[in-house]
Amino acid sequence: MKKVFALLLIALMAFMALAGCSASNEATTAAATTAQEQTTTAAAAETMKIGLVVSTLDNPFFVTLKEGAEAKAAELGMEIVVLDSQNDPAKELSNVEDLLTQGVDLILINPTDSDAVVGAIRAANDASVPVITLDRGANGGDVVTHIASDNVAGGEMAGQYIVDQLGGTGKVVELEGIAGTSAARDRGEGFNAALEGTQVEVVARQVADFDRTKGLSVMENILQAQPEIDAVFAHNDEMALGALKAIEATGRDIMVVGFDATDDAVKAVEDGTMAATVAQQPDMIGGLGVEYAQKVLNGESVDAFVPVDLKLVTK
Repeated sequence: MKKVFALLLIALMAFMALAGCSASNEATTAAATTAQEQTTTAAAAETMKIGLVVSTLDNPFFVTLKEGAEAKAAELGMEIVVLDSQNDPAKELSNVEDLLTQGVDLILINPTDSDAVVGAIRAANDASVPVITLDRGANGGDVVTHIASDNVAGGEMAGQYIVDQLGGTGKVVELEGIAGTSAARDRGEGFNAALEGTQVEVVARQVADFDRTKGLSVMENILQAQPEIDAVFAHNDEMALGALKAIEATGRDIMVVGFDATDDAVKAVEDGTMAATVAQQPDMIGGLGVEYAQKVLNGESVDAFVPVDLKLVTK
């Protein structure tokens, strides 16, 4: 009888031990599941959301910039919201306010105008949202960093090419971009610096707003007013291609140099109808914008200016 009682006692103790282990395992599993869920939730909460305000998506250069930013955001697992300012400073301010309402962590902005963009940047500053400018700089507001090509160097590169091709003497036309933009100012500065000390004379200088249609119409007027033109430098390829169309209609032999190396311009250079274009890398500018946004949001310090390499494209 004592033997039977002892066996029953041993069996009961074994059962209790197994039940305890099972409860412990269940508790451990539940705790692990909860921890995993918390980690997933935290990771989702930490997904960086950035905004990109583009001056205009009617220009292929800025379309490429946007695509570079979107590709890099996808690669880094960041959410990006892209808005088009349609070359309107009022729309630009509205876009920034929209992004602030959406709760973005940082704003990348390609300004419509270096002066007009200041109000939009200050709106972001007031909301404690960091701002990075792309391609075109801002003349005010607190900007963490500016990512762009060295437009002064690019303008000088184009000017020197024209001087060399003309043998240091000739008459040239300068088609300027949107007045007030840093790109137009800097490219013009570099171009004119390259002409100093030479006998290359600027016989006409007019604004065509970085636009192909305006480049065409402005160049048509200049061609009527100027009987002698050896070369044209346009602050971007869109204006250069418009000018080229106007020149071709007259049958005059005038060298055209652009800036940006868009697909249409590079093809024109390869075909021999356009002499050269200064190559920027808009996809890299957009991609670097996103990379630096991540650095800033991670608390890393960054340089005030991040340059992107340029090169001259000729046949």
